[in-house]
Amino acid sequence: MNTLTNLSAISLVLLYGLIAMIAVLTIIVGWAQIGCLRGHPFKNPDGTIDDCREQKLFYGIAWADLVVACPLSLVGLVAVFTAPRIGLLLLTGVSVWLVWANVMTTVTSLRFEKPRITLQWLLVFPFGSFVGLAYLIWMLFHFEAVYG
Repeated sequence: MNTLTNLSAISLVLLYGLIAMIAVLTIIVGWAQIGCLRGHPFKNPDGTIDDCREQKLFYGIAWADLVVACPLSLVGLVAVFTAPRIGLLLLTGVSVWLVWANVMTTVTSLRFEKPRITLQWLLVFPFGSFVGLAYLIWMLFHFEAVYG
């Protein structure tokens, strides 16, 4: 039985919007982390440029994202439409990852002295946390409808 049919139209619109944002974030993270592993330099918010392979922490995070987070996200996104209960559960894990990873990178970014808060900065750093929190709140309100 498809558990998504138990949801209201507004709930489905919110869910599909969140799924689309998670998919976009997964693609962006995957692309950026592949670039990191290939040694492409990245511009920091303070204007300096780093080769992420020289920073072991970022290099390790790139591997973790590509080996764990991105595949989990892709499987969860596909499973939402094939096995909704499993897919929604996997996306809950992905949302926890989005919150954790983006809080970590936002705090790391803010260690720079007065970073410019631009649209790009907002999309790169705290946006994933907002998407993750929104999905977790959505799941909290709809848990009974999905798993009841």
